[in-house]
Amino acid sequence: MEPADISFFGLFWEASLLVKTVMLLLLSMSVASWAMIFHRSNALKQANDASKRFEDRFWSGIDLSKLYKESESRKNNIQGMELIFHSGFKEYVRIHNTNQENTDAIMDGSYRAMRVALSREVDELEVNLNNLATIGSISPYIGLFGTVWGIMSSFIALGAVQQATLAMVAPGIAEALIATAMGLFAAIPAVIAYNRFSNQVMRIENNYANFMEEFSSILHRQSLAKRTQD
Repeated sequence: MEPADISFFGLFWEASLLVKTVMLLLLSMSVASWAMIFHRSNALKQANDASKRFEDRFWSGIDLSKLYKESESRKNNIQGMELIFHSGFKEYVRIHNTNQENTDAIMDGSYRAMRVALSREVDELEVNLNNLATIGSISPYIGLFGTVWGIMSSFIALGAVQQATLAMVAPGIAEALIATAMGLFAAIPAVIAYNRFSNQVMRIENNYANFMEEFSSILHRQSLAKRTQD
């Protein structure tokens, strides 16, 4: 190979079939990870914005029954904190209408409904995080495998000639090292995104949990007040 051919594409075309396969695999993993990064970033931003809008509405002093009817009218399009509210208040009303005297049963049923909704919402927020973690952890090793194989092939070919020079072995080593570089190129953004998104999901989950506790307290006071009136 002439020195002029020592470029990324030149080295790629001169690489062995296995090293080419490793490079293409790493490239596809990098593309997939960036697609997941953009999608997850957008999803978490939407979840944060939706929570802020609903919190402002919830603490504005609006009647809970009215707020529930608003959520019920578009129940197929609600998410996050609003869905937790909708699930809890729906179960609160259902049990209250059938067992008005048992405050504990009302609160337990409402709390369980909100807990299930919370768990499902967190699962939605964590979509593809495991895939990012997997790409971040295995990409360097896949790249390293391609590098080891490429260097091994270069030295085997070098052993077949009588006079070895650096110019003969340099292109083979260079193409092998590209596999390691591509592995790091795929892994680093995936690891950074995974850590960042995991932290965001944890904060959103804590926000949901705090709202659930506050809303449960409100329902408990409301249930006791109705029981006293009855």
